[in-house]
Amino acid sequence: MKILNVLAAVVGLSFVGSANAADITIFYSPTCPHCHHARDFISNNLIYEYADLKVSEVNVMNVDNRQAFVDALYKCGYKTGGVPVLVVGEKCFQGYADTMQDEMRAAVEADLTDEQKSAAVANKAELEKDRDAFVAAHADRKDAISEKDNQKKNDE
Repeated sequence: MKILNVLAAVVGLSFVGSANAADITIFYSPTCPHCHHARDFISNNLIYEYADLKVSEVNVMNVDNRQAFVDALYKCGYKTGGVPVLVVGEKCFQGYADTMQDEMRAAVEADLTDEQKSAAVANKAELEKDRDAFVAAHADRKDAISEKDNQKKNDE
């Protein structure tokens, strides 16, 4: 019985250690000002605050991406196709306003450990203290944002 308890504890610890930030998929239009603001918030703040965050950008003006957008609207229960639509883990947001930032952070943090949440708070404080130095020291975080390959081919 003790062996089973030890094994359960080890397995439980491995799950605790593997928590990641909820990934973000943002459906956007290049001509949408709210989309630009949402993308700026994500690329200038969230990717630096959350070290494991991955962001997928999907241009809804690309015909190859329309079905993915329709699927996201259905999943989120939205009746209109307004953008941006942000899918953060299991939570959805339609539109963007600065007042949504804390709610978006909470959605990103849904499965994080207390230690990971504390690290994000510390990263945010460092980012606010000296943005240029923090961004330079974490330049690899720009790789956290990607678009579908078919978008890049069609946009070129």
